[in-house]
Amino acid sequence: MDIKKICEQTKSLAIEVGGFIRQESGKITKELIEVKGLHDFVTYVDKNAEEKIVAGLQKILPQAGYIVEEGSIVREGEKYNWIVDPLDGTTNFIHNIPPYAVSIALMEDEKIIMGVVYEISQNECFYSWKGAPAFLNGKEIEVSNKKKLMDSFLATGFPYYDYSKLNAYMKSMEELLKTTIGIRRLGSAATDLIYVACGRFDAFYEYSLSPWDVAAGAFIVEQAGGKVSDFCGGNNYIFGKEIIATNEFIFEEFLHILKKYFNLRNC
Repeated sequence: MDIKKICEQTKSLAIEVGGFIRQESGKITKELIEVKGLHDFVTYVDKNAEEKIVAGLQKILPQAGYIVEEGSIVREGEKYNWIVDPLDGTTNFIHNIPPYAVSIALMEDEKIIMGVVYEISQNECFYSWKGAPAFLNGKEIEVSNKKKLMDSFLATGFPYYDYSKLNAYMKSMEELLKTTIGIRRLGSAATDLIYVACGRFDAFYEYSLSPWDVAAGAFIVEQAGGKVSDFCGGNNYIFGKEIIATNEFIFEEFLHILKKYFNLRNC
């Protein structure tokens, strides 16, 4: 299998579908919004984008299965599975506020081997494949080289339906607000991750995320020289609903703070 070729084809597909999403921005009215759950929305743009992506991916790798947010197709592949978020940042998109992104990852057995994230509003495509560096619009990227948390710029995502860990989250954020140069919440986990990959952010953390939110972005961070883990420092961040992504220098310091507040001393 030519994974580089597959990545190039996937990148073109993501950009094409991103163009459709861009054309529809500013057209969403209240009547066009469906509620999937508490503070969880979907539009015809999400659904149509997913259908376009799935149709394109079926041509690229017909034998693969799919793990997709909007459920336009339900099929598990024996060896390969696509993990797709057609529009990460739907709430931003509904309100015509960037960022929002297309996120596509390819998993072989239990390992991600390719990732593409196309941030639509800035026309920036981040991508990588197994054995390759990470790229942004054709230029190689790397994570930051900040050595200390006190010099670092962080991203996070606020819980919007699962408040079971809210107290620990707020306490960890209080300390991080005091011990870093700042924290931002953009509203798109895929974008947060690719911004870590290219060094705009030095670290990102969030809980209660789905595989399609993080699979592609986390892989790109790793290919850019970063470290990704769950809140215990382990590797259950694709399906484990929690993620940390940093450069290699501040990882342990950052992880220590999360373990302290999330009662993870016995990980």
